[in-house]
Order: sequence, then structure tokens, then C-alpha cells
Amino acid sequence: IPHRLFGQARSTSGERLYDVVTATLTPGPVRTDTDFTINVANGPDVLAQADTVVIPASDEDYAPPTQGRLSPELATALSHIKPGTRMASICTGSFVLAAAGFLDERRATTHWRSAGDFRRLFPHIELDPNVLFTDCDDVLTSAGVAAGLDLCLHMIRSDFGAAVANEVARGTVTPPHREGGQAQYIQRLVPEPTTAATGAARAWAAERLDEAITLDDMAAVSAMSKRTFTRRFREETGLSPMQWLTEQRLHRACELLEQTDFPVERVAAESGLGSGTAMRQLFQSAMGVTPSAYRATFRGRELSSGDG
Repeated sequence: IPHRLFGQARSTSGERLYDVVTATLTPGPVRTDTDFTINVANGPDVLAQADTVVIPASDEDYAPPTQGRLSPELATALSHIKPGTRMASICTGSFVLAAAGFLDERRATTHWRSAGDFRRLFPHIELDPNVLFTDCDDVLTSAGVAAGLDLCLHMIRSDFGAAVANEVARGTVTPPHREGGQAQYIQRLVPEPTTAATGAARAWAAERLDEAITLDDMAAVSAMSKRTFTRRFREETGLSPMQWLTEQRLHRACELLEQTDFPVERVAAESGLGSGTAMRQLFQSAMGVTPSAYRATFRGRELSSGDG
């Protein structure tokens, strides 16, 4: 998952935005959990050059999930990581981060089936098994493997903005954004918009985010009752129609903050978030920063990138 998503991130000129490298304890053939073998050329020494390290999930009965500590080989490998490196885990990879001490005094998540073992082994870590991912001081964790998609897109969005993340999501037929606080174990499909029962309504709404849109309007586009539409919508997206609509409007607001100098009041109007005051409150709640701080952070990244 990380290799594919980060590998697809491109600048507007087509330049790769990440140099993605896979590493293993011993270079050579590695048998995967899905019963095929890949050849990994890099050992743990490459971790010393990494800006971000992502620990994948594993079905192996290795030391951290069973004993709460790292094997000597894994501990030595992780010692190559330089201070300040962004650390992330997918699914049960959180056990490795916890055993290595990266999650001390931080909030984390893991697959909900492994939550009991995690709490038993690492009682000092604040575990929230009901969210898709957590982001705490450049240490990030995701729930199941599917939530790893959301986590990677979240990191791409944080690094290069919503437009880049959305383009990666389109290339992998993945919804561009699900909030980290969304529940883990929702029965959720990712169908093509043209074939999903509520796809036409979503496409219709996405084209007019700046307009007033009601549940009645969206249900009518799909020729369903409100009750049936809401049920089918949740099955297909994991969200209620109004939650989904708010997320789309927030994405639009992010893009406008990144790409224009529009005042907050205009951003709010063009994204359908109401007044500037209403947008500030919602944006702060959803993104953890004010619209002006978000814009300043993104512009700061642009300047840093431009300076080489």
C-alpha cells in the first residue's frame, strides 16, 4: 500500500514527490503474507536516510504481539532510524512502534481484533480502537489494512496538499479522504461512482457544493426514499449523506486555501460552508487548525520546496 500510493504522488510537472524504498532485515527473497515472494534489495541501513518509515502489518507470530518486545535483529534494524524521522504503522505494525517506544505518551490505534492484546502488552499507551488512524507528533498509526490507504493519503495531503492526495486517490480508485476519527469496522464498499446506487447523487452534489443541498435533493436524484437512500449511501461510503457532503466541502475549502488567495468568507461561500465564522469553527474542529494557519502552513511548504 505505501509503495503504491507514495509512488504515484507527482508534482504538476510530473516529478515524483517521494523516493520510495522497501527494506528488510536481510536483503533477498521475502515471502509475503499473501503467499508470494518478492526480492528486496535493501537492508536496514537505508533507514538512516529515510524521512518517513512505514511499518507494515504482518500475520507472523513475531515477538512484539506475543511478548511486547522486539527481537534483537529488529531492534538493531530500527536503531538505524535517525531522530526526527516520521514513523507510521499499518494495522498490527503498531505493535512494533509500541515495543520500540515510539508510541510512549502518544495516542494510537490498531486493528480492533488486536486491541485486547495491545492493551495487555502496552497498558501505558493510550489506545483508541474505534478510529481509522491517529496522527500524534509525527508518529502515525492506522487500524486495518484498508485504513492504511487513508493514512497514506493523509500523509500525502499533509506533505503536498489536497490536490495531490486527490489525484493519487483517483489513480487508485480510492475515496480521497476519510477522517481519522471515523469508525473502523464499518461495512464499506468502494464502487465506481457510475455503478454505485448512490453514485449519481454524489456526482451531482460534487458539482454544486456551493449550493444548498438537502437529503431530499440527493435522494430524489437517486429516485429513492430518504430512508433507503441513507441506508445505501452508508453501505457504499461508510458515512451519512450529510457527513459525506461536509467532507467534500472541506476538501474543496482546502483546495481553495492552497491554490488561491481568496479571503475565508469567499472560500466558505464557494465550498458551501456558509459564513466565514461557520467555516472557521467547522474547519478548526475537523482539521485541528484554523483556515489561515492551514494556508500559511501549505504556503510555507511551497516556499521551502521552491528554495530547494
